[in-house]
Amino acid sequence: MKTSQLRVPPAVPPEPLPRGSTPPETSREHRLDLLVREHEKALLAYTEKLLHDRHLAEDIVQETLIRAWHHAERLHDSQGSVRGWLLTVARNLVIDRSRSGFHRYEVIGTETLEVLQRDHADTVAAAVTVTGMLDSLSAEHREVLVHTYLRGRTVSEAAKVLGIPIGTVKSRQYYALNHLRAHERYESPRAA
Repeated sequence: MKTSQLRVPPAVPPEPLPRGSTPPETSREHRLDLLVREHEKALLAYTEKLLHDRHLAEDIVQETLIRAWHHAERLHDSQGSVRGWLLTVARNLVIDRSRSGFHRYEVIGTETLEVLQRDHADTVAAAVTVTGMLDSLSAEHREVLVHTYLRGRTVSEAAKVLGIPIGTVKSRQYYALNHLRAHERYESPRAA
């Protein structure tokens, strides 16, 4: 079909608007929609350049547009540049954010719980207890435990270093650990 053959229906006159209302194309929502389409990319590029953080820049642009929404009448009725006003608002929001505790990661609230640190007194007390228990062993038994547990040597390596048979290392290790277990059981009820 050729365009000359198309029939265009006659234009229907618009219905009169209720008294005091604005036509849809001049409504606040329409003006804000135009504002977003015209300036959002420039605002995002500007704030991202200032902040070096895309997500934070998006937050600033959103806050800028919210402020534009609240001041829509003044913004469109003013003589100045709309983009200039938006960029100034965005820059001020960036400055406010950098001065706030948020930028310095000073967040106050239930999210920031104090990190509980172990009391070093418990560690000192445990070290004193272990030292006392090791002192209760004979030098031979203590020497075997030092090589097998503290220095991480195998039984055969400890035997070679100490110059004693493997069976003797195993025997001393067994009796030393039994002595420590008995000593620990004896000490625990008094501590409780």
